[in-house]
Amino acid sequence: MNPKEQQRLLLDLQNAIQANVQEQQAEASKAELAQLAEITPADAIYQIDKISEMFVLEWFAANWPEDSPVELLMEGIEDGTAIFPAGTASEKVKYTCILDPIDGTRCLMDDKRSAWVLTAMAPRSGDAKPNLRDINVAAMTELPPTKQRLADQISGIRGDGKSGLIATRHDLDNGTFKNIWLQPSKATDLKHGHAIVAKFFPEAKGLLTQFEEALIERLYGLGKTTYPIVFDDQYPSTGGQFYELLSGRDRMTLDLRPLAFRKAGYEKCLAAHPYDICTSLLLEEAGCPILGMDGGMLDAPLDTTSSVGFLAYANPTLRDSIQPVVEELVSKFLI
Repeated sequence: MNPKEQQRLLLDLQNAIQANVQEQQAEASKAELAQLAEITPADAIYQIDKISEMFVLEWFAANWPEDSPVELLMEGIEDGTAIFPAGTASEKVKYTCILDPIDGTRCLMDDKRSAWVLTAMAPRSGDAKPNLRDINVAAMTELPPTKQRLADQISGIRGDGKSGLIATRHDLDNGTFKNIWLQPSKATDLKHGHAIVAKFFPEAKGLLTQFEEALIERLYGLGKTTYPIVFDDQYPSTGGQFYELLSGRDRMTLDLRPLAFRKAGYEKCLAAHPYDICTSLLLEEAGCPILGMDGGMLDAPLDTTSSVGFLAYANPTLRDSIQPVVEELVSKFLI
């Protein structure tokens, strides 16, 4: 398959997942969908996750091209991986597909905010395992709360740049799609905008807040005005955070949870996994710098258990002015 064919296949898959989730929302109560189904090494799995994961396996078995064997990496599969067509020898696999059917489960199961389907493809060569940097096609599709009847979808191919991103808005009532244009913020500072340090849970929140306050103090000062200079927005979905950057709503997102959890002695606590950041390619193609927690190139093994973090900015100007301070304060507070 060429990259365009891979992109179309991922979009077909995500449209099917979106329709399946809508069906679940219509047929089951919030309480039923929020029931705890399983605890895995990666996360707690709720009933809405479990149904979606079963649907994905059925979709791959029925729809994946037989001449393009693929390894599927997804939370909820035994050992985290499955090969399609079934019975294909691992050395004959041509692609790895990493997938999070519902990124932001807790947003969706309580009907609070959109979750996202996140999917990416990387070519395979024999038994060699690809990394995040090997991904060449990525797609993300919005899973909105029940009162929202429009859902966005973004996909792209490595090297095609911002103009090569495909962004559409799906009217869930009449089934139509229309093209939309996403523009990351061109702001040169964080003033009067949203800038996020991820701290969704009680664990290590004090450390992350200390880091955040020190960062804004160094950049602009704290408590010097009667109005807030920088706004926060905790969106517990990495795909959702990426969308906020792509759409110009947020200017910076720093997810340093793995460092903070290690420093505080909470290494078992939930951080992002490679499937959560698998659509980072879309930020890169849109011109939004995204780095690893050490300030270097973002990379990770494609698996379902590794803890990952990232530093993302809406544009290079913000990165260049803020990143040196971030690195200094990470060393001071989180290492």
